[in-house]
Amino acid sequence: MNTNFIEITPHDIEKNTFTAIGKDCFLITAKKDDNVNTMTAAWGGFGVMWNKNVAYIVIRPQRYTKEFVDFSDCFSLSFFDKEFKDKLSYLGTVSGRDEDKISKSELTTVYENNIPYFDEANMVVFCRKLFASEYTDDNFIDKELITKNYPNKDYHTLYIAEITKVLKR
Repeated sequence: MNTNFIEITPHDIEKNTFTAIGKDCFLITAKKDDNVNTMTAAWGGFGVMWNKNVAYIVIRPQRYTKEFVDFSDCFSLSFFDKEFKDKLSYLGTVSGRDEDKISKSELTTVYENNIPYFDEANMVVFCRKLFASEYTDDNFIDKELITKNYPNKDYHTLYIAEITKVLKR
């Protein structure tokens, strides 16, 4: 296991979230029983809610990782250098239901307080779930978002989670 991480506070995160999340993507990873699953995501963010530093993510109902996030109290967000773009693309297109995609990706799963993450990441954000809510038609003020993003009505679930720890290289 590579131990080249240092702990920083959420206030010390230097990554531009619009780039790290919206452009570069990241992995959402959680554990259910003795199994780990991950998915590539490009929607979410960091902020402050209920006087806590939080991350928010969204997951569609058909994603296998949703079962893992729903089961667990905690999950991790792993951010990578650009050289891992192909691996993140693979992890975002193949389901863990169909194959051991983590093993095939050749990423190394490690744990912090029983929360899985990837040793190759350049930053890891550990999160404890605080809130979950499914999107519905009625939630949308701008109904065009439904047409553009949800033609199959497979609405995301929004998760807001307290950032409990941040590690960076």
